[in-house]
Amino acid sequence: MGGLREVAAPFVVPGPTGVTIRGSLKSLTGQDERVLRLVGGLLGSLASRDLKVRCAAGLDHDSDQWARRKRELTQDSSSRWAGSITKATHDQWALARRGQLAHIQSLEGGVRTIASRLSLPVGAKGAKGSPGGYRSRQEWFAKSRRLHLLEDRLERERADRAAGRVRVVRGGKKLLRNRHNLDAAQLSEAQWRQRWEAERWFLQADGESGKGCGNETIRITPDGEVSIKLPAPLAALANAPHGRYVLACQVRFGHRGEQWADRVAAHRAVAYRIHYDTNRRRWYLTCSWQIPPVETVSLEAVRVGGLVGVDMNADHLAAWRLDAHGNPVGNPRRFGYDLTGSAPHRDAQVRHALIRLLHWAQRHHLTIAVEDLDFQAEKTREKHGQRKRFRKLISGMPVSKLRARLVSMAAELGIAIVAVDPAYTSRWGAQHWQRPLTTKTRTTTRHDAATVAIGRRALGCSIRRRTQPPPQHRRDAVGHRSVQAASGVPGCEGTRPRIPGPRTRSVCAGCGAKAGDQCAHNRSGHTAEHESWHQDSLPLSL
Repeated sequence: MGGLREVAAPFVVPGPTGVTIRGSLKSLTGQDERVLRLVGGLLGSLASRDLKVRCAAGLDHDSDQWARRKRELTQDSSSRWAGSITKATHDQWALARRGQLAHIQSLEGGVRTIASRLSLPVGAKGAKGSPGGYRSRQEWFAKSRRLHLLEDRLERERADRAAGRVRVVRGGKKLLRNRHNLDAAQLSEAQWRQRWEAERWFLQADGESGKGCGNETIRITPDGEVSIKLPAPLAALANAPHGRYVLACQVRFGHRGEQWADRVAAHRAVAYRIHYDTNRRRWYLTCSWQIPPVETVSLEAVRVGGLVGVDMNADHLAAWRLDAHGNPVGNPRRFGYDLTGSAPHRDAQVRHALIRLLHWAQRHHLTIAVEDLDFQAEKTREKHGQRKRFRKLISGMPVSKLRARLVSMAAELGIAIVAVDPAYTSRWGAQHWQRPLTTKTRTTTRHDAATVAIGRRALGCSIRRRTQPPPQHRRDAVGHRSVQAASGVPGCEGTRPRIPGPRTRSVCAGCGAKAGDQCAHNRSGHTAEHESWHQDSLPLSL
C-alpha cells in the first residue's frame, strides 16, 4: 500500500459564472456585408498591430504602456473600440503564457520518462505505473537522440518564458500551417485566404452597465435591431445618427432570449461578437454576460438521498444509482454517443448524451458524481510508446468539454455535481464490484463497476465491499475469507457486546452472557466440564 498515491477528497463543483448564446444574422444586404467586412478588416489590422506591441513589451509591460497603446488605437477607431482591442490583446497574451507553461511541463515530463527508460536495461519489464526499458537497441538509440531534441526544446522554451517572449498567430497556427498543405487540408488557395481573413477580423465589444442596451459599440435593442459604432476612418458609411450603421436584419435568440431581453431592457452589460462562418457562408452574433456564482450546497447535504456515479468513456457514459449507504440500486444505465464525423456532429452527440443523463437524474432527484479527469499527462508518446491506439483513444475523449457542459447544464436544472479523485476507480471497482453485481440476467462491465466505485467515493464510503461470512460450517469446508476486514473496521467478527436491561424474550443458545467465552463451553479439561451425577442412596431409617 505504500506505493499508492494519496486520494484527494471529493468536492461539490461550483456552478458557471457566465452565459453565452448565439443567433444568426439573416437577410443581410450586400451593403451590410460590405460594411461588416470593412469594419472587421480595419479593426483586425489594429488588433494585430497592438498584439505585436504587447508581445514586444514582454514582462516589462505596465499600466502606462497600456494607456499609451489605447491612445494610439483611439486615433484610428474610437475609445470603446480601443478598449475592446487592448483587453482582447491582454487575454490572448495571457492565454499564450499559460500554453507556454503547459508546453514546458509536457517537455519536462517527456524528458523524465525517456531518461528513466534509457537508464533501464534493454527489454526490462516495467512496474505498475512506470514503463520499463526499450525493446531493442535500435529503439534505445532513437530515443536517446529524441532525448537531446527534447532537452534543446525545453531549454529554448524556458529561456523564452524567462524573457517574457510568446509566439502568437492571429488566426491560429493550425490554419497558418494549412497554407503549406492545401491538398491535405482539402482547401483551395482562395478558400484558405477567405478563411484566414475571416479569422483575423475583429468585431467584438465589451458591455458597459448603465449604457444604452448594455453596450454602446455594438447595440442590440429588445426588438432585435443591430447597430454598430463605425470607426473614424469609416464614418462616411453611417446610415444613422452619431456615426452608427444599422443592419437591415433583426436578430432573435431562441435560447435564453428572455434573460437577454431583461438585461438589455435594464441596461446591464452584455458583450457581443460578430463572426463569419466560411463553411456555411453565414454571419452569426454571439452575446455573453456574467452571472452571480451559483451557491453550492454542502457535500453532506447532497449525500442524503444518494447519487448517481458516472464513468466517462470513449463512446458512452456509464451510470449507476447508489443509495445513501453506497449500495447499487436497480440496473446500470448507459448513454451512448458517437465521436466520429465533423465537429458539430460530435458536439451534438455530447449534448444529447448529457441531457438524457441529466433528465434521468432529475426524475429521481439525485446528485451526479463524476471523476475529475485530466489526460494531459497520459497522451504523451514517451509514456505509452508504441501503444498508438490507446493514445488515440484517450486523445479523442472530450473530457474537458464533457465536464464543462455537464456543469453548466446541471446548474440550469438545479442538479449538484460532485467531483472525485479518479485514482484506482476502474481497478478497484472491477476488483470488488464487477463479479458480485453480475447475475444470470445482467452482465456487469468494468465501466459499470467503476461507476459504483465513483459513487461510493463521493459518498465517503470505502470502495471495498464487506465480504459475506463463509457459508456452511465456517472455514472447514470453504476455507478462509478471500478478503478480511481490518481489526478497526466496524462490523468485523467478534464477541457481541452484552446489552444490559431486562429481556423480553428467552435467550437462545449461544447468546447468553458468556456466548463468546470459550472457556465456559463444554470442553474437555475445563472446570465447567459436565460430570456424571450419582444420587445418594436413601437412608434406611426413613
